[in-house]
Amino acid sequence: MSSAPLPLHPAPIRFGTDGWRGVLGVDITVERLLRVAAAAAQELAHRAPDDLDSRTVVIGYDRRFLAPELAEAITAAVRGSELEPLLTETPVPTPACSWAVVERRALGALVITASHNPSEWLGLKIKGPFGGSVEGDFTAAVERRLAAAGITPPIQGTINRFDGRQDHLEGLRQKLDLTALADGLRSMNLKVIVDPMHGSAAGCVSELLNSSADGLVEEIRSERDPLFGGHPPEPLAPYLTQLITAVQASHAAGTPAVGLVFDGDGDRIAAVDETGRFCSTQLLMPLLIDHLARARQLPGTVVKTVSGSDLMRLVAEGLGREVLELPVGFKYIAAEMLSGEVLIGGEESGGVGFGMHLPERDALFAAMLVLEALVEGGKPLGARLGDLQQRHGGASHYDRLDLRLADMEARRRLETLLADTPPEEVAGSPVQSVISTDGIKLRLGPSHWLMLRFSGTEPLLRLYCEAPDAARVNAVLSWARRFAEAA
Repeated sequence: MSSAPLPLHPAPIRFGTDGWRGVLGVDITVERLLRVAAAAAQELAHRAPDDLDSRTVVIGYDRRFLAPELAEAITAAVRGSELEPLLTETPVPTPACSWAVVERRALGALVITASHNPSEWLGLKIKGPFGGSVEGDFTAAVERRLAAAGITPPIQGTINRFDGRQDHLEGLRQKLDLTALADGLRSMNLKVIVDPMHGSAAGCVSELLNSSADGLVEEIRSERDPLFGGHPPEPLAPYLTQLITAVQASHAAGTPAVGLVFDGDGDRIAAVDETGRFCSTQLLMPLLIDHLARARQLPGTVVKTVSGSDLMRLVAEGLGREVLELPVGFKYIAAEMLSGEVLIGGEESGGVGFGMHLPERDALFAAMLVLEALVEGGKPLGARLGDLQQRHGGASHYDRLDLRLADMEARRRLETLLADTPPEEVAGSPVQSVISTDGIKLRLGPSHWLMLRFSGTEPLLRLYCEAPDAARVNAVLSWARRFAEAA
């Protein structure tokens, strides 16, 4: 669990990059959730497309403490807004709600979740009628409704429910040849070990691959635990000791394995290769680009955030695909998916979306495509990535460091310094170019860069680095830490 002290007073209701989140019982209370849900539902109705004849708002929830009860509570707020709530029967991955919105032509969805945040957090995500997260102008309008302090009394009534989990899985089955995929994994003798981090994607891979009896899929940490085993349900290497150990043990016993990990609400993915190496989307995205563009020959542009690995661009351009580089945040990728033909869009933090699916991160769909790419290539993940890196410019290494600054004044000083006089040299390497798409990105060479990006609301500096080897990554991040602290 988080060791940071809990706030004593609730923070103002403000939406972040994907929803409103806060500490349960302090920021997130029944009274506040009812108000926010009513305002969000009213805004969904107000902005409904002219050709959408619906009064339905899908409501879903994850496995966090009180999430089912609070999801049931906000049905009354939706009903009080003269709309029709439709509640999932069980905890679901957030993308299942987006899928339900599109399939049922609903106004949108409200999802009770705090995604990958620590266990004491909860929140609300809003999905639009297109099946993805609403943009900043929408949430700003919700905040204005809340500031107007209008009262929308909740109305109790019979709650209509549906099996959102199975609907989502059936939708994925329609898009994938899962029988051939399972047969291919068995022929490779490749075991799949899944870590849903106690979240709402638990059991889904086993069901999709119909592997209850033959040992093809093993799941760990699949039971509900609102404390998430003592760590945030975020797919990062420090929280995946059990998965890494299981993959290494399988490999040592003669059966290569691939580890798949999902965050608490099933919209972020990472993996562990057969050697136990953690593989973020910095490595999975290039694999998926290669598979979809070369093997599947699907159309579309590749969209990456500025913090994404150069390997994404190298693979895409090697296959003749245009690459768009956007600021950090999946909302920018989703907007591109709604306006043009996109093959794949992804960010370094684990969110991947596909033009043939939804303008939304869907970790289960991404996981099935990763397995499909391994079967197509006939090699386990580490070997497959090694081939890909050798073919498109050699190996690269990546890491990220979050550095908490002394206060907001220290942040302002550093922001001014970077904007006015960015470094000309980093850890002995001259800066070749400065990119300011989001924060400051200092290019040091081929597949070698340092990026400094500030949090939107905190004195927090995020340091990203890609370099030809792990030692160089560590050296550059250490230099960046000293530079920031001395500013």
